[in-house]
Amino acid sequence: MKVAIYGKSVNAYNINPIKKLIGLLESEGVDLMFHEDFYQLIRDKVSFQNPSTLFSSSKPLNKEVKLVISIGGDGTLLNTVPLVAGSTIPVIGLNTGRLGFLASIDIETMETAVAQILKGQHTLDSRSMLCAESDHPWFAQQNLALNEFTLLKSESASMMTIHAYLNGEYLNAYWADGLIVSTPTGSTAYSLSCGGPIVMPDSANFIITPIAPHNLNVRPLIISDKDVITLKVEGRHKHFLASLDSRSSLIEPGTEITIRKAPQAFHLLRLPGQEFSETLRRKLMWGIDRRN
Repeated sequence: MKVAIYGKSVNAYNINPIKKLIGLLESEGVDLMFHEDFYQLIRDKVSFQNPSTLFSSSKPLNKEVKLVISIGGDGTLLNTVPLVAGSTIPVIGLNTGRLGFLASIDIETMETAVAQILKGQHTLDSRSMLCAESDHPWFAQQNLALNEFTLLKSESASMMTIHAYLNGEYLNAYWADGLIVSTPTGSTAYSLSCGGPIVMPDSANFIITPIAPHNLNVRPLIISDKDVITLKVEGRHKHFLASLDSRSSLIEPGTEITIRKAPQAFHLLRLPGQEFSETLRRKLMWGIDRRN
């Protein structure tokens, strides 16, 4: 079994879990590949049993890889989207970050989780993604997002105006600090912090959430992911910020962006007991009350 390991940082908190994870996998005869940047961070801190194979972010992983393990938080896992683009390679995260809605393996349960993975005691959780299209060259390089597409003002002064259309029909002009178009997976991320609803992962929706809207009666809106969203941005600034998950670029006023459901899905590896409802209760501390 060939497994790719991806991470972004090494520190005093996560180095021991990293060592333990690599040791567990190598002891079971797993063929490991490491992201080249992450390998440079751990090469002098980990005693490898076997020679290491490296991969880079410049091209997707090949089909020989059966699983990607992300070491970090949800942001780190989101960076694996380009690595598995166009494939059915599943991803699972060892959570060394904070909240961890996507990175589902806790450090305390790592040994059990590895055993379940190697025994095939898991299911595939297919998550829809969105893609953003525009004449701006940045979108042509990697236009997929698992969580959200976001437009933001790049300066702290005046608001921006975002004209939104659904399937070519005018929807609204959002006078705000920005606008989020989220997938169901991203409903527990930036959209949630801006007052958006939590949506179950298989809901087949997009959530349009304004960021600090000037008109207080403008609320988050849930639409079908069959709808095509077109956004046109204007304002006093020379540039605005557009982001797909953790990747961002400056765009100019007048830029038109089309957002639609991506043709491919993202596959999360889900272990026994990791139901979304259970994750919500645990991560958001629902029901933490003496009366329960």
